[in-house]
Amino acid sequence: MTPPPATSAAQQAPSGTPQEVLLVFLKLGLTCFGGPIAHLGYFRDEFVVRRRWLDEQSYGDLVGLCQFLPGPASSQVGFAIGLKRAGALGALAAWTGFTLPSALALVLFAYGAAALDGPLGTGLLHGLKLTAVAIVAQAVWGMSRQLCPDRERATIAVAAALIVLLSTLPVAQLGAIALGAMAGMLWCRSDALQNFGDVGARVSRPVGVAALLGFVVLLLGLPLLAQLSGSSIIAAFDAFYRSGALVFGGGHVVLPLLRDAFVGPGWVSDDAFLAGYGAAQAVPGPLFSFAAYLGAIAAPVRGLLGAAIGLVGIFLPGFLILLGVLPFWHGLRRYPAAQAMMRGVNAAVVGLLGAALYSPVWTSTMRGTADVAVALTGFALLTIWRVPPLVVVAFSAAAGIAGALFG
Repeated sequence: MTPPPATSAAQQAPSGTPQEVLLVFLKLGLTCFGGPIAHLGYFRDEFVVRRRWLDEQSYGDLVGLCQFLPGPASSQVGFAIGLKRAGALGALAAWTGFTLPSALALVLFAYGAAALDGPLGTGLLHGLKLTAVAIVAQAVWGMSRQLCPDRERATIAVAAALIVLLSTLPVAQLGAIALGAMAGMLWCRSDALQNFGDVGARVSRPVGVAALLGFVVLLLGLPLLAQLSGSSIIAAFDAFYRSGALVFGGGHVVLPLLRDAFVGPGWVSDDAFLAGYGAAQAVPGPLFSFAAYLGAIAAPVRGLLGAAIGLVGIFLPGFLILLGVLPFWHGLRRYPAAQAMMRGVNAAVVGLLGAALYSPVWTSTMRGTADVAVALTGFALLTIWRVPPLVVVAFSAAAGIAGALFG
């Protein structure tokens, strides 16, 4: 069977502006608490349910691809959505809007800005964690109904969840995605070809090849250049770039890599590193923004220049490899075998979300029945009443503060 024709040029044209993308992602950057898994839930609600910038299937495919690639999955998803909506400037606007609030907050923390402390601050942080429970639960519920409609895909989702829950290896998520792809090839074939959304169609193959080459050249060349030049700026950029290029499975996995890169050489003390890690849990946006804090205090550069080097260095490899894969992925997935593989990947992504709902989201947040009541109320507000996520953030934060103050 021949594949369907490629998307037309009219369909490929951007349908929005960078300013529009910037404002939407700036709002998300200010309200997306809960880590990368929760971010995917916020994104789904904003861009699939409310704004309809892409459909459920395209979103699931994009999430599956970004989970499979190294780098910050939620930021890569946002980058691709901005690219689809408003071209290259839209991608840059999406990254800037989503990253800037948390980066500025962590730089202020690095300079000694007042940190949340005492019962009030503790309650607020706990309430924000309860928001993440509701957001992730909503994402699992909505995506499972769309992406696991039959026994085969539901089985793949359950198997992926078990792999992640029962394994302590950092590559467990990657293995679950790969097994989902193979199971999809065996169980999820169909004679009917699906029409996918045009995510990344404006990335040409030459640009994709150049991005992949740039990814490899920087990964291999930066250590040599840092050693030959003796430049502290290049050394810091290399440390951030290597950490961002070698992480699979989300933002939390980058932390041990960054600790080895910065605490090991003595650029940052262990106490300062752990203090910044704690602050990174308290701010919205991507956990990779932790690089802004490290860059601001690390010995090689320090200050605002160090923060900028950290942000660019840690995000760049994930965006380069995404740009490199997108043009080829868009063409390959039009074939029946590739579609079957992506069905399996989508189902596995649902399993990963389900596993993350339990650990770390549920296990690190729930302390008793009162917490269950708050999270369940937030879930009902999102799924039944369809209120904006910001309302759930405010409700959960208020409940967390009340719990801390009045027991």
